[in-house]
Amino acid sequence: MTLQAVIVAVQQFRGETLAADYPVTIRRPCIFSQNHPSALPILQAFYADNFVLPLPDGHRFPMAKYKLLRDRVVSELPGVQVLQAPAATDGELALAHIPAYIESVIHGTLPAPAQREIGFPWSPAMAERARRSVGATVAAARVALGLGARPHGIAANLAGGTHHAYAHKGGGFCVFNDVAVAARLMQAEWARHYRHQRQPLQVTVIDLDVHQGNGTASIFSNDSSVFTLSMHGEKNFPFRKEASDLDIELPDGCADMPYLEALERALDELDHRPKPGLIFFLAGADPFEGDRLGRLALSYDGLEARDRRVFDWAWQRRIPLAFCMAGGYGVKIDETVQVQVNTYRVALSYWSRWQNQLS
Repeated sequence: MTLQAVIVAVQQFRGETLAADYPVTIRRPCIFSQNHPSALPILQAFYADNFVLPLPDGHRFPMAKYKLLRDRVVSELPGVQVLQAPAATDGELALAHIPAYIESVIHGTLPAPAQREIGFPWSPAMAERARRSVGATVAAARVALGLGARPHGIAANLAGGTHHAYAHKGGGFCVFNDVAVAARLMQAEWARHYRHQRQPLQVTVIDLDVHQGNGTASIFSNDSSVFTLSMHGEKNFPFRKEASDLDIELPDGCADMPYLEALERALDELDHRPKPGLIFFLAGADPFEGDRLGRLALSYDGLEARDRRVFDWAWQRRIPLAFCMAGGYGVKIDETVQVQVNTYRVALSYWSRWQNQLS
């Protein structure tokens, strides 16, 4: 589906009349105004961990990691400002998802098999958290891109990376696809802000979660304005993979050096593709050697080198970047959180470079 077709679908879902010059009503929260305190030079990260799913005892999803991550970021990284994520609207969700699926999630009519595929039982908290997880990535992308305001270059979602959600269904602990919605919305806002531009905002998704971003690949399968890169375990979930624009499949047990060599080849390939105006980086912690579901063998140092290389690649080309945490299922939850705190340390150093350039 083309971007224009998606926009028309959103208008129909909202019951709006198409405007002659541009067909989408863009929601611009005042928190991103130049005069608002959140526009001060500080790395912004958005959270939704206060919306906790009522999961049964023994459930393998590590819900507690999000609050643990926020607490450590607040206590150890004063250069990061944490803000509660806004909720994505139905119209924003419809940029990447069909209306029937959105309504079934919001109103609690998801069939039992669909809930099992997602991995969460439906509850009002599940629906609200799914909205907020998308809203956090949207907010981060707005801050990083800075349309009509001061661009920050880098901003973050303290959760997100819900890349297994398709247009019509969820899966693998993913309800709505935050990156897909945010990419579509940033393209729409870019087109509204730069009406003289004939080309849409080019977006690149660098997905380094250990599991393939099958939902993201499916949503953008016929869209040349969004380039999807997924580097993941060859034999890991999902077992039926979709075709990304660039898939890098890794063997079980892949350690630091072969992983980083594969990443370097992938980034080299990106240099031969259209240059993006915005990057979404899924900084999954699940390639870590202590992850229950990862099956790879990266160390703390290897993952930090991975993050540093991605942030450096974007910085060298002055491309704004919004990142999210994606997966992490450590045998010891503190190890997963440590990987993610390390990502924030790297992000903060590159965010500082952006501010030095912009000042």
